[in-house]
Amino acid sequence: MGEVRGGCCPPMDLLRSEPMQLVQLIVPMESAHVTVSYLGDLGLLQFKDLNADKSPFQRTYAAQIKKCGEMARRLRFFKEQMLKAGFSPKKSTTRAGINVDDLEVKLGELEAEMTEINANGEKLQRSYNELVEYKLLLQKAGEFFHSAQSSATELQRENASRDIGEESLDTPLLLEQEMSTDSSKQVKLGFIAGLVPREKSMAFERILFRATRGNVFLRQAVVENPVTDPISGEKIEKNVFVVFYSGERTKNKILKICEAFGANRYPFSEDLNKQDLMVTEVSGRLSELKTTVDIGLLQRGNLLQTIGDQFEQWELLVRKEKSIYHTLNMFSLDVTKKCLVGEGWSPVFATKLIQDALQRASFDSNSQVGAIFQVLQTKESPPTYFRTNKFTSPFQEIVDSYGVAKYQEANPALFTIVTFPFLFAVMFGDWGHGICLLLGTLFLIIREKKYSSQKLGDIMEMMFAGRYCILMMALFSIYTGLIYNEFFSVPFELFAPSAYACRDLSCRDATTVGLIKVRPTYPFGVDPVWHGSRSELPFLNSLKMKMSILLGVAQMNLGIILSYFNAKFFQNNVNIWFQFIPQIIFLNSLFGYLSILILMKWCTGSKADLYHTMIYMFLSPTDDLGENQLFVGQKTVQLVLLLLAFVAVPWMLIPKPFLLKKQHQDRHQGNSYTQLQSTEDTFQLGSNHDSHGHEEFEFSEVFVHQLIHTIEFVLGSVSNTASYLRLWALSLAHSELSSVFYDKLLLLALGYNNVIILIVGIVVFICATVGVLLVMEL
Repeated sequence: MGEVRGGCCPPMDLLRSEPMQLVQLIVPMESAHVTVSYLGDLGLLQFKDLNADKSPFQRTYAAQIKKCGEMARRLRFFKEQMLKAGFSPKKSTTRAGINVDDLEVKLGELEAEMTEINANGEKLQRSYNELVEYKLLLQKAGEFFHSAQSSATELQRENASRDIGEESLDTPLLLEQEMSTDSSKQVKLGFIAGLVPREKSMAFERILFRATRGNVFLRQAVVENPVTDPISGEKIEKNVFVVFYSGERTKNKILKICEAFGANRYPFSEDLNKQDLMVTEVSGRLSELKTTVDIGLLQRGNLLQTIGDQFEQWELLVRKEKSIYHTLNMFSLDVTKKCLVGEGWSPVFATKLIQDALQRASFDSNSQVGAIFQVLQTKESPPTYFRTNKFTSPFQEIVDSYGVAKYQEANPALFTIVTFPFLFAVMFGDWGHGICLLLGTLFLIIREKKYSSQKLGDIMEMMFAGRYCILMMALFSIYTGLIYNEFFSVPFELFAPSAYACRDLSCRDATTVGLIKVRPTYPFGVDPVWHGSRSELPFLNSLKMKMSILLGVAQMNLGIILSYFNAKFFQNNVNIWFQFIPQIIFLNSLFGYLSILILMKWCTGSKADLYHTMIYMFLSPTDDLGENQLFVGQKTVQLVLLLLAFVAVPWMLIPKPFLLKKQHQDRHQGNSYTQLQSTEDTFQLGSNHDSHGHEEFEFSEVFVHQLIHTIEFVLGSVSNTASYLRLWALSLAHSELSSVFYDKLLLLALGYNNVIILIVGIVVFICATVGVLLVMEL
């Protein structure tokens, strides 16, 4: 169940969850689909699964869900194809003007067409890549044969010119011997040409040499640009190779090695004239294939564009249909198998809205029998439902991310509306940065109608969804920034001049020494003088540190109160006396006392060391406090508080398990027979008997649970108080970063009498402030 989107509703109860009721619907089969669709649009009914004992394949609408799943698969296929092609589906808020059956047929036709286009495109692209490799092979390997033929021709000319003048008596005999030699005994060399990945070329050459025992001749040439591999479709750096061999056995070995190394082989002729003809033929085929591939890509792009225009509508329709049938599978068939019976939880205020939706569904589906709506009485624990609007929704989501409150418990989101932005502002306190944040948030709020109908990026979507939360954070940042008196880390005398002045020029840069009060106290926030120099710990940092502790202790007390502020808890006095009260005593005996000391030190102006006071409250509680004493009788108060803190731990741990055991025994003693007064009483007694009569009270489990709870609370009180010091640490980091950007970028640029340096410094300062302090920290 989600946000209420229509109808007349009573005011929201921000503190408690909405009162819930268990309702039953009896819906005719012919109007069931429309009824669930209208109830889903309303979003105020959470159905129970009445067929939990059945598998998904045994349910009534399993076939329809399978059909929707198949359509969803086709839509995912189209989305993948659009992403590969660089298309993005157009966002649409209108509903698809097509029913599910027609959409199923259309998606099937589009999938078949897209599959055929992809298959043809892949074949054409593979042929094109093969021809590109073939052309490179013809060019590179042709250079081998051309250079070899040129060298052989030159060598023959040299030998012929040398042999003319050196004829002897033996020359005719040699010529006769050469002419009488059997041509079948001449060795004829073969060759294999192709392309091999460059990273494998060295290993390819070594394996060839070892496999053939050096009886091959290998020539390689580097291809300058990466080549698209026809098989993998990836761009790979390759080398052209030509292997010369002798014998069929050697050829078979070379072919196996080429296959193992992924070398693509192509036919090649040693005749230079044929090589030129092949280059011309391959170039022509490449041009034709390029045209064909471009036409196929254009056709594919037009088809994807058509799909993308209606993709959002189709996807929404399929998801809605699948959700409807999932919900209908939670209904049970009545005896006549003409009606569906469903049960679910709804808010009490939504009764009229649900009844109106049922009437509209019966009318629109032309059903002769209307749906029946009735409220059931039950002892089950209802689910929790909080009504939200666009302002409270982000705060509720923050709370729900940690845990959902139980039914009718206090809703922490109400307090989070104030505490979450305020704690952020404690860390972010700078009214200059707060104004920048406020302007950006107001821009989102003013244009929320436009942005709500657009598809935004992940970060922008998150910021837009939390725009009102950021608005509160900006307002609180301005407030705390005025208290800290920081505007981009620079203090200003906004409300009055500083109350302090120097006695002489020697104390010009001092923060405390040498300053005298000459005017009334600064009316609002921190006095500008108290910022001090960066080389020492200013008063403002001490203020932030102590304020973090005060906020932490206050919020932990509020958390304890809220965690038990529900009717069910206070019905049991054991929880009040042996859990709620000792937790409050333990927390405030230590950290509540520390908070009081901080406030007293601020009010009295004392120089007492609170660290020393708290440490020796445990180590030496009976020693005199000396100059660290803030009020009369402080040592006695500390002893009492320390004793209460030590007593509170066993107070939480020991009594509660024994008292729960006694309550369990008293509740089940002598309850074997009870007078039955009515059918409703019988049902109630049976429910109590089922829920309590057969339960065994495991004292050990209850004691261990209480032990864990006690240890968790005691350790958590200490660690959580320390954790709240992160408010001070992050506030200090924010202030220091802001100061560094101001001093090292803006002031440094202002120190140069150069307009270009000034402009660059201002631009860098703005980018650093926005990128680091506003965007990254936020």
